[in-house]
Amino acid sequence: MQSKALTGESRDQALTALRRSGSGGPVLDVLVIGGGVTGAGTALDAATRGLSTAVVEAQDWASGTSQWSTKLVHGGLRYLQMLDFKLVHEALTERGLLLKTLAPHLVKPMPFLIPLQHRFWQRAYYGAGVTLYDLLANFMPGRRALPIHQHATRSRLHKEFPDLKDHTAIGAVKYYDATVDDARLVTTVVRTAHAYGAYAASRTQVVRIVKDEAGRAVGAVLRDLETGEELQARARHLINCTGVWTEDVSTLAQTEGGLRVLASKGIHLVIPRERIHGSSGLFIQTEKSVLFFIPWSRYWILGTTDTPWELDRTHPVATAADIDYVLEHANAVLTTTLTRDDVIGWYAGLRPLLQPGTKKGTDSAKVSREHTVASPIPGLTVIGGGKLTTYRVMAKDAVDFALGDQAEELPSITDQIPLLGAVGEAAMRRRMPSLRATFGWSEQHTDHLLHRYGSLVDELLDLISTDASLAEPLEQAPAYLRAEIAYACHSEGVLHLEDLMMRRTRLIYEAPNKGLAAVPEIAALAAQWLGWSSDRTSREIEGYTALAQAEIAAAAQPDDAAAAAVRNEAADIAPMVPLEGLPDAPSPATAAYDR
Repeated sequence: MQSKALTGESRDQALTALRRSGSGGPVLDVLVIGGGVTGAGTALDAATRGLSTAVVEAQDWASGTSQWSTKLVHGGLRYLQMLDFKLVHEALTERGLLLKTLAPHLVKPMPFLIPLQHRFWQRAYYGAGVTLYDLLANFMPGRRALPIHQHATRSRLHKEFPDLKDHTAIGAVKYYDATVDDARLVTTVVRTAHAYGAYAASRTQVVRIVKDEAGRAVGAVLRDLETGEELQARARHLINCTGVWTEDVSTLAQTEGGLRVLASKGIHLVIPRERIHGSSGLFIQTEKSVLFFIPWSRYWILGTTDTPWELDRTHPVATAADIDYVLEHANAVLTTTLTRDDVIGWYAGLRPLLQPGTKKGTDSAKVSREHTVASPIPGLTVIGGGKLTTYRVMAKDAVDFALGDQAEELPSITDQIPLLGAVGEAAMRRRMPSLRATFGWSEQHTDHLLHRYGSLVDELLDLISTDASLAEPLEQAPAYLRAEIAYACHSEGVLHLEDLMMRRTRLIYEAPNKGLAAVPEIAALAAQWLGWSSDRTSREIEGYTALAQAEIAAAAQPDDAAAAAVRNEAADIAPMVPLEGLPDAPSPATAAYDR
């Protein structure tokens, strides 16, 4: 299997295939709605079963929940408290697959410490829990992906996390999970699906579900948000993977059936690594949620919160109160004192929480505590809930449900399909000393490249061979090479500057002031590789600058309503269109951009 670039041309080819399917051409087997991790995984699952498949996303790949997660691939330690062993085993199995087979370049082991305040009962309680966690992860001999847990004394805890207050703990339990760049995972899954034949079109919104005379869903009306064109596509199976927008698709299908999903907001802070001394992650339970300290490249990620969100789902925002809450709980356990000046970045995302029961008229099958698959009308399958770690199982369940009895003839094989960059990653790792010598890269640079691209580093080297300046770091964001921007434009489906700043890199929260200092150089590279005019480049810069300034201003507001109002003053670069039958809701400003 060879990698295939996601480009403007491949997007056009996808739209052509969709258009033909709706105008007498070959009907698609599967149309996947939603380009987050579940939709991307569903497209890969369907394509590797040999089904003709297309996946559409109203914004950029991973532009919803999938870009704002806690960055963890984990089994869900808290579910052991609920005695949900099946769910934990499922998640741990997926964690092992990602670490060992599917994405060893993207998913990395990470130790975590659970501080203990009580010498006897807590050590026994948490020790028993993580022992079971390890046993569930290693149910089959020879399949262990991570070390087993350990007990740490106070002195060892202090050595691994010097900035934890001495009086906070008498020791710790050390266990292992894994971290991942969520948006990078999604883009890689989409590209892998594309390599196996799936059509992929971002900035393509479903505005209506098409039904036949018998009431079966047979296709969708799509709006190309780049040009404004509407087209109709036909497919034997439609699979809705839209997360917090799940109920909107049922409304488009003019049915009361479907899943009930509410949005819950979680926020995270990004703190420079040198401000907190520690070599392991930290797991602490608060009165409202769980507080993680996660080592993340040159930073710490601190979070999260858990609060209801009923405003614009496209742009959840962190408020001043949210940021202060995380800082307060972090400072309660740290010897150092973090302030707003230490917060280099932040982000907010929405969890799609399944509500008890499904809507009237829904044919459903409860698949797990975390996710559910349903069919509100024939031909339309809806999947809701779940988490990043189990995206592959969710995708398998959704396609199985859609195919019905046919699934036995075409079973899922995605547990055997490495993602792009996985095969050959170990060999690429051995080449890194030579590349450091050739290009003057630091070890941090080559670790960064391996973690993002694996064996696909060769494709970056191909670009560098045509332009030696691409081997240089960005002047205002030196953790990234110029080649990474060129490659994102060349192969990773970039259409706009915000795609680069928010998801192909994470400069929107990894750099001060939302990365605005790096924008001129990145925009110039994008203009070169995407063929933008000077006017288009200026508009892209203006658009991202307005977005960044609105995010900064929103984070100074006291509550959700005030923060959302400020954030929505910035125009969307490719705004979604209002949908018929949906209730009016606050919507962001819109702006027209020449394409």
